[in-house]
Amino acid sequence: QVQVVESGGGLVQPGGSLRLSCAASGSISSIYAMGWHRQAPGKQRELVATVTSTRITNYADSEKGRFTISRDNTKNTVHLQMNSLKPEDAAVYYCNVAGRSTDRRLFDSWGQGTQVTVSS
Repeated sequence: QVQVVESGGGLVQPGGSLRLSCAASGSISSIYAMGWHRQAPGKQRELVATVTSTRITNYADSEKGRFTISRDNTKNTVHLQMNSLKPEDAAVYYCNVAGRSTDRRLFDSWGQGTQVTVSS
């Protein structure tokens, strides 16, 4: 079983910054990709950014240049540095981790989410 835990959400003013962190633990053999998605009230969950084990990154167009995703393969962690935050960035941010467990099965696990509020 794989556990995914996010941290770092909170309230920030427009134009401010936040750093989200996510840690995966449990029966992990290897992690292929880690990423962040978000869901605002009344909207579907959407991709924010992903990073592969070889550090290839992918961003949604609206986040390019403002958000930076990074991962530490030795600690099974992924971070999302969010700068120049806008009110429309407010959402629950979810961490997603995909890989292979120690029993050789593929897994695709989600965290419980962390709230990001952007308001003055």
